[in-house]
Amino acid sequence: MDLVHEFTLRAAVGETFQLNGGLAGARVVAAVVDGTVSGERINGTLVGPGADWAVVGADGYAQIDVRTQIHTTDGVDRYLSYNGSLELNEAAAAALFGDGESAYGDNYWVTHVRLEAGDDRYAWVNRAMFVGQGRAVAEGIAYEVYRLA
Repeated sequence: MDLVHEFTLRAAVGETFQLNGGLAGARVVAAVVDGTVSGERINGTLVGPGADWAVVGADGYAQIDVRTQIHTTDGVDRYLSYNGSLELNEAAAAALFGDGESAYGDNYWVTHVRLEAGDDRYAWVNRAMFVGQGRAVAEGIAYEVYRLA
């Protein structure tokens, strides 16, 4: 099995809401706004409402649950969702809650990415498996997304 780079996702984080003391840990909802997707086969912008419904556990990890939409440069709308684990170590916390950036590999930040499209030109995304590696950047978050081939 090979990993084939499909696209880079970059997005800003907007308004956030935190609910402490939940059964699973603190729940943090963060709006995902002003994003872009750029790759050889998929290019576009994030549109409509989108957010990360994360649960931050006492173990120092956030379980992320992101849902948003992509409008591609060739006019196709796609649903994008991903879930995974984000290790909130010192490097990640400094970048996410400060003004810095983290590098890929500074912490464990991996996701299972799902794409859905109704357009026949992109039917392949409905069955493909994708994984992503995340990091914090100045404007918010960035992911390198790979297709398992």
